[in-house]
Amino acid sequence: MLELNSHPKTNQIAPPDANLVDLRQVVKTYRSSAGTFTALKGVDLCVESGAFVSIIGKSGSGKSTLINVITGIDRPTSGEVVIDGTAVHDLNEEQIAIWRGRSVGVIFQFFQLLPTLTAAENILLAMDYGRHYPRVERPEKAMHLLELVGMAEHAHHLPSALSGGQQQCVAIARALANNPVLLTADEPTGNLDSKSTEMVFHLFETLADSGKTILMVTHDNELAERAQRTIRIVDGRIQDEFVNR
Repeated sequence: MLELNSHPKTNQIAPPDANLVDLRQVVKTYRSSAGTFTALKGVDLCVESGAFVSIIGKSGSGKSTLINVITGIDRPTSGEVVIDGTAVHDLNEEQIAIWRGRSVGVIFQFFQLLPTLTAAENILLAMDYGRHYPRVERPEKAMHLLELVGMAEHAHHLPSALSGGQQQCVAIARALANNPVLLTADEPTGNLDSKSTEMVFHLFETLADSGKTILMVTHDNELAERAQRTIRIVDGRIQDEFVNR
């Protein structure tokens, strides 16, 4: 189980064979000068280890907020967020940053690669932060991840020299840098052409088949149906769930 530096394991509340993701009556409300908006309204969600789950819904339905709450990017206004036995909602900001770096791989729509670092260096930076592997092993591990996503020959290229699909493959390798228990992806193919979309999604399917747990937000219903399970969010609530395969 997770250790957060010298902090005691007071946030460990679930046995290792429980659901990997367990949300209990999660509410997320945003307040601004324009008023109050509740993006999530009492969401309950369980995801077992090794599942590939797609999340669909209209713009503003709460999809991205759900992912952000699961990864600790946003805190719930109320409710519980338990990931792999860790009560994320009880962690402080420092603990969340450490936990996320070690336990969650986050994949963004616009890649978020550092432009002045090569593909391999982007992965190594994530490894340096997560400290999952000894420093001497990291270069070899980074190359292995680039081979996994079919990008080994581009290891020393800057992001500007890569296509959108290639950049997303590197971003996926970076998300895997510390062998996280959970991968999350928010519209990972939303900025890609159809060929690159297929390449990236096939990589997700391969990772899922190998046992990696994946939560993917998408606006593409056809892609969503290729996941094992689909969750539809409407107005901040889970309206439907479908088992696809």
